[in-house]
Amino acid sequence: MAAGVAAKLGTVRGCLWGCCSSRMGKSQSPFPPVLLLLLLLLVALAPQPAASDITNGNNEHLKREHSLIKPYQGVGSSSMPLWDFQGSTMLTSQYIRLTPDEPSKEGSIWNHQVNFTTRLIVATLTNFVLHQPCFLKDWEMHVHFKVHGLGKKSLHGDGFALWYTRDRLMPGPVFGSKDNFHGLAIFLDTYPNDEATERVFPYISVMVNNGSLTYDHSKDGRWTELAGCTADFRNQNHDTFLAVRYSRGRLTVMTDVEDKNEWKNCIDISGVQLPTGYYFGASAGTGDLSDNHDIISMKLFQLMVEHTPEEDNIDWTKIEPSVSFLKSPKDNVDDPTGNFRSGPLTGWKVFLLLLCALLGIIVCAVVGAVVFQKRQERNKRFY
Repeated sequence: MAAGVAAKLGTVRGCLWGCCSSRMGKSQSPFPPVLLLLLLLLVALAPQPAASDITNGNNEHLKREHSLIKPYQGVGSSSMPLWDFQGSTMLTSQYIRLTPDEPSKEGSIWNHQVNFTTRLIVATLTNFVLHQPCFLKDWEMHVHFKVHGLGKKSLHGDGFALWYTRDRLMPGPVFGSKDNFHGLAIFLDTYPNDEATERVFPYISVMVNNGSLTYDHSKDGRWTELAGCTADFRNQNHDTFLAVRYSRGRLTVMTDVEDKNEWKNCIDISGVQLPTGYYFGASAGTGDLSDNHDIISMKLFQLMVEHTPEEDNIDWTKIEPSVSFLKSPKDNVDDPTGNFRSGPLTGWKVFLLLLCALLGIIVCAVVGAVVFQKRQERNKRFY
């Protein structure tokens, strides 16, 4: 990262000074030192694409106790080590099917992880099964999935959800899981319930809840959505992937659904507070319309991030799920691109605004220099 910034700074500095010296001489540069410093600062602080932050998937920091990877164990049964199933979920050798392409089905799969010796002793003595949630502060989940069915055009539904929540294995109306949840949900919605919406489906959205918010299916969750994007992942003949990254209050969602083997920006939100000690899961539901909702793998990676002593002293299990900036429901007005017009200024938006302002200043400075030079030449004619 530092080397890349230094290289960019060197390139910009060389171009600017080279151009100035070749045309006007270094002493007559049309770029005042303050403007030059501002430009260099903008280049250095320009936000990097989120895709560059996504891990390459090496196994160095893979947390197998929170991952679902082939070959699956327990094929043909209703459960497998480290994961619990519910509802219509079916385990095969190639995928975990949350719902078949049949109406009125609900299914889910939820992670748990307990020391094997402890579980064996407790289960033997009490017939109780212990579940241990995830205590990582910074993590990244890669999900390999497939949504497909016989329904044409809009005659299919409803989609599935990925969860990082306090409660697990609790069926409900939100893509097969409970409403008023505590934690994070990523919805991969394939059916537009709101006929007046201008969004293009399938649509991916994010919601953070402390138990007080209700997901409104009739509006496709518009009132509680933090951000979203369109992603054409249904009935594809190639692999489709989703990456969810959470680190130091920043939540990033990326997609790889175009068979390009590269991540594409979908969602990037700062100011998100998520506690540790929650569970990962996935669920799906069908109504009158249906689809096959398959999970092929879920890989959780630990991100090696340094925290301040103050952050390390926080009891992260006591944090309430929250977002520091929430839009008013009245501001959640759709535009044709599927985004909200009133969204907060992201790093790129701020950068572009500053860049436009700087370019305006530079243009004014260059025009001023040209006008001044012409006046000087005009004055020389009178001597």
